[in-house]
Amino acid sequence: MSSIDYQRLTFEYQPCAEQSGNVAPETHPVIVVGAGPVGLATAIDLAQQGVSVIVLDDDCTLSAGSRAICFAKRTLDIFDRLGCGERMVQKGVCWNVGRVFLRDQEVYNFDLLPEAGHHRPAFINLQQYYVEGYLFERARELPNIDIRWKSKVVGLAQQGTPGTPDASVTLTVETPGGEYQTCARYVVAADGARSPLRKLIGVDSHGRTFKDRFLIADVKMSADFPAERWFWFDPPFHPNQSVLLHRQPDDVWRIDFQLGWDADPALEKTPERVIPRVQALLGPDAKFTLEWVSVYTFSCLRMDDFRHGHVLFAGDAAHGVSPFGARGANSGVQDAENLAWKLALVLAGHAPDTLLDTYAREREFAADENIRNSTRSTDFITPKSPVSRVFRDAVLTLARDHAFARQLVNSGRLSVPAVLHESTLNTAEQDTFAGRMVPGAACVDAPLTRQGQDGWLLPRLGGRFVALVFGAPGSLDAASLAALDALANDSVPVVPVFVTPDAEVAQDAHHAHSVWHDVQGLAAQRYDAAPGTVYLIRPDQHVCARWRTVDATAIAAARERALGRTAPEVAPMQCAA
Repeated sequence: MSSIDYQRLTFEYQPCAEQSGNVAPETHPVIVVGAGPVGLATAIDLAQQGVSVIVLDDDCTLSAGSRAICFAKRTLDIFDRLGCGERMVQKGVCWNVGRVFLRDQEVYNFDLLPEAGHHRPAFINLQQYYVEGYLFERARELPNIDIRWKSKVVGLAQQGTPGTPDASVTLTVETPGGEYQTCARYVVAADGARSPLRKLIGVDSHGRTFKDRFLIADVKMSADFPAERWFWFDPPFHPNQSVLLHRQPDDVWRIDFQLGWDADPALEKTPERVIPRVQALLGPDAKFTLEWVSVYTFSCLRMDDFRHGHVLFAGDAAHGVSPFGARGANSGVQDAENLAWKLALVLAGHAPDTLLDTYAREREFAADENIRNSTRSTDFITPKSPVSRVFRDAVLTLARDHAFARQLVNSGRLSVPAVLHESTLNTAEQDTFAGRMVPGAACVDAPLTRQGQDGWLLPRLGGRFVALVFGAPGSLDAASLAALDALANDSVPVVPVFVTPDAEVAQDAHHAHSVWHDVQGLAAQRYDAAPGTVYLIRPDQHVCARWRTVDATAIAAARERALGRTAPEVAPMQCAA
């Protein structure tokens, strides 16, 4: 068990220099509003790229209760790059398998990561207060992040011509020491579902609210349930409703009970109501204590536009989904990753301000995809008519014996990264490829070795543009290799990483390039790579172009497009029905 109780940590308010009146007014590069997982991830990512960041939070504590607990492989890959992934995996409960039950019988089970050769599991379960605590401690290690607690934004004004260096945002901040104003080139609003910044600019989210209520009970107990996701439809211990069970660290189990729309939230949170429900699941003699209890309703909604001038919305401030499928926090962290590299390059003068429009379009597309899947899950789990319930129960009954019916069962389509097929930052393909690593896809991992040391592909990617070359440097002619080296020394570098089936080449400690051995051949297999294949990878580990031969001119042109320098006008991306 961690020696730090992150739920009870408090942070002291400290007056900032701007409140003293003794410093000249300054326009900061970025202010992030909200010190939750999304805000902290954004700040860390920017800071690692050399951008100074102020984080404002109206509270002085971290999350209480489990809240978001399921963190997907893609999010863990991002946390790795932010410097705290290993710590989260070590603390979290790793799982790949889910089981679906109808009444008291298992209908079927599934494995979300059936193949070997990935560094991270499909999911970990880790209470949100640990995630926030680990991110906070990582942020505190970086000298260019200033976190200001008890700092509530109560005013917002934009000035200057949008999209130009003279544009900025002035925030009025309320603190125990009085109000003050601070200014930034850009503001990231990661201030949660009730987003005060959204209200300050006079916009709202639109969508659908579901008329149902669920009880969350964090239960501390010793139990022999496996580290799997168990979902019951109409169980005998909670008839006509659904129940979800997850194991968390510290012998804490998360149980979600469907209650129905007519349930009284205040009454249902009382121990007199919660304990009998838990006993019905675990048995009357089960020994447990209640750690945290909450009753929630949920909506699937989003803002029409994630960008408003120099204010960019991320996470729950921009979009919301039901909890089925673990799409909320995971999507928010992916918002942060998409936004941070673009902000860093715009602030450095290496990309036009319009690159930030692609943040809005790409993540609006991802939000639409999450909302579509989340809505379908919720409709299946909580049918609103007798006909819908008959259909659902018939599908579940058939799924016991028929694989086709399992495709129709929806206990929460679990979070996967959006494939940004239509992004204007992608370069159209000229060559033929198979597999999933299309332009717009998030890169997948594979085991590598170098100089006798085991490693993984994904840590070689991210935080910069990378030319992922399948083959050894010696397989290229001198002119092509020199052109790649020139790209690596450009103002926006494209760093070559070589992956080769030749173990000897990767053992050469004196090699001038990053050369890795594809020890199991999985990298070439997963990227459908032949000798000479090259992928251009964005700083957020998304593919933006690929070719069958190395052509530095084509790579440079694709990088220019991915920087928004030569891309066509940014348009909305359509989510498939």
